[in-house]
Amino acid sequence: MSLLSEWREYAYGFDDRTPEGKKFWFDYFQAEKAIYEEILSDPAADPVKGTVKELAERFHVSIQTMIGFLDGIDESLLEPNHLDEVTEDSEVLLGIDYEKLYMNMVGYNAEWLYTLPQWEAILSEERRAELYKIEKTSKTLVKPPKVGRNDPCPCGSGKKYKKCCGK
Repeated sequence: MSLLSEWREYAYGFDDRTPEGKKFWFDYFQAEKAIYEEILSDPAADPVKGTVKELAERFHVSIQTMIGFLDGIDESLLEPNHLDEVTEDSEVLLGIDYEKLYMNMVGYNAEWLYTLPQWEAILSEERRAELYKIEKTSKTLVKPPKVGRNDPCPCGSGKKYKKCCGK
């Protein structure tokens, strides 16, 4: 079983409505926040890279937590890592697409991450507001206006809806 499968089986086995589940996810999100604080504090540095084991040691987390972090950030990378094949000794590269990362954080309602002060040095306040709006409205369903019986038919026939497509 891959490290990613083990992580998902373990982590998603916790019910976040139980005390154990709440504690697990609280601890995980605190570790995730600490990693993001460090990574986002120096965006101009070369992309973060190293083996899973080295990154876990660098960020003071378990290998399992590091795999969870890599799983979360993977869709925000310029080139995704093939996490289903990753082992402790696999080299991973975190070339981050910062706008995509910000939008993904917003999309997952991870307010503790997209409100980090480190974002101020990466994206302007205006750009963050724009990305926030794009992400939030991308999942909003907009219903077309309802056609009344006596309105012109939307098919363009010139007839009233009730006499055309509304039959």
